[in-house]
Amino acid sequence: MKQTLEALLEQALDDLKSQAAVPQDLTLKPSVERTRDPQHGDFATNLAMMLAKPCKSNPRQLAEQLIAALPQDARIEKVEIAGPGFINFYLNSTAQFEVVQQIHDAGQRYGLSQIGAGKKVQVEFVSANPTGPLHVGHGRGAAYGSAVADLLEAVGFEVEREYYVNDAGRQMDILATSIWLRYLEECGEVVPFPSNGYRGEYVREIAVQLHNSVGNEYRRPAELILEDIPADEPQGGDKEKHIDALIERTQTLLGSQYDDVFQAGLKQILEDIRQDLEEFGVSYQNWFSERSLMDSGAVENALQKLDEAGFLYEKEGAKWFASSKLGDEKDRVVVRENGQTTYFASDIAYHLNKLERGYDEIINIWGADHHGYIPRVRAALKALGGDNSKLKILLVQFAILWRGEEKVPMSTRAGEFVTLRQLRNEVGKDAARFFYVMRKSEQHMDFDLKLATSKSNENPVYYVQYAHARVCSVLRQLDEKNLPRDIPLGMENLNRLTEEHESALLTTLSKYPEVLERAALQHEPHQLIHYLRELANNFHTYYNAHQFLVDDAALRDARLNLICAVKQVLANGLNLLKINTPEAM
Repeated sequence: MKQTLEALLEQALDDLKSQAAVPQDLTLKPSVERTRDPQHGDFATNLAMMLAKPCKSNPRQLAEQLIAALPQDARIEKVEIAGPGFINFYLNSTAQFEVVQQIHDAGQRYGLSQIGAGKKVQVEFVSANPTGPLHVGHGRGAAYGSAVADLLEAVGFEVEREYYVNDAGRQMDILATSIWLRYLEECGEVVPFPSNGYRGEYVREIAVQLHNSVGNEYRRPAELILEDIPADEPQGGDKEKHIDALIERTQTLLGSQYDDVFQAGLKQILEDIRQDLEEFGVSYQNWFSERSLMDSGAVENALQKLDEAGFLYEKEGAKWFASSKLGDEKDRVVVRENGQTTYFASDIAYHLNKLERGYDEIINIWGADHHGYIPRVRAALKALGGDNSKLKILLVQFAILWRGEEKVPMSTRAGEFVTLRQLRNEVGKDAARFFYVMRKSEQHMDFDLKLATSKSNENPVYYVQYAHARVCSVLRQLDEKNLPRDIPLGMENLNRLTEEHESALLTTLSKYPEVLERAALQHEPHQLIHYLRELANNFHTYYNAHQFLVDDAALRDARLNLICAVKQVLANGLNLLKINTPEAM
């Protein structure tokens, strides 16, 4: 009905334009919202107030003109002007029943729209360094990014999901060196493991597989590896200098074989991440390699453009981007003293590449710890002459996992973390995805394992799924009692649904397309979660208060049509969130 009222207002606005009461070139689009107080009608618009300034007219007078030009619709009982110029719409009692037929006719497509048709959006999310398995902190970004992309697609946008693979740089070199040192242990060499290496058991597993594949081919004597290497931190040295020296020694001693070790780690971890995400209901159209930017010369090209635009300068042997001129708190290094480009240099090239691909909107979903990174990326796009208004950065707080009162550590380097796969095995995919998007992405989140696995009404995902299962149970009882069901008879008699609980359900069902649109455009999947909880609560209340399989066939079929509409909308919302809809619980 919201869309219908907006269409009627648009016709009224066109009529006023033809009368020269409204400027012909005005592009204002009417917007209608539900009223919070039923005394003010069912829907309201502030269109007359929005027209007041461009029309240089009194908003109440404009409201009167809009109402006079409004096309007739049998579902509208009355239209009133309120306050400074609000227009309130009151619907007749039969209008609310239409939603049941609409849901029945549309089925899985109920709520979908084409608001974003013709617009291409890229959503880049997770993009965790392939230096270890995904942990529960990454899970929230995965669930949130997937839901944002799916919501945008549901309202008509063409969406491309992308994972940016950080397969270049120092962290990957630390991983490769860690794998080789564990490989040497398999060969019988005794080399102290660096305090700054990756210590997870997955590193040892990769090393064992490498040894099974090549035997001792990559073995080098421990004394050659350790010769003149700076002391590590536990021995009074500097852990950063120690690991950097080990990386350089590893590359020197292995030569061309270094890339074999590097690729062994990258491929296995990346494949594990890909599989983990797919099992979590997350898939991508594109896995974009950072190394490809370097190999193609894109990083060098981006830096050259910055230089030509006058935003690069040299200082202390390094090259700096003068990002402070464009809103950043300080300038940033893009090429180190040793000639190596920084992560930021790759990010500049990557975002330039995104702009060149012609998206209408570019959405980056980052962990909240990257907040300080936003101004420098925007500064780079501005310096390169790109339209940085296309870039939207959404921040996600990492979820904190608790076991009782003990916080679980999340250090990938130390190998002490709970993986996303372990979480799924413990609480299930449905509960994990539901809990991850239950709150605003920027809000802090403690993941309650006990609640997520409980089979009670306190568990929100269980509560919503149980509503779907309960409708299925009623339909099974219908079959068991050999009672007929006449869908057209139920549609003809929807006006028999006069109970307060039934009116509440009808109103909530009609809100679904609006919630979907708002959740998509505001990038807030938690709005859909809240809606599903409201719908489930309305249904459970109705279920506990009334019988569905009554002797009166017309009333029975009307009620069955209503609860089947509830079942359909619950399924539509849950399926959109990649959450299952069980028929029995």
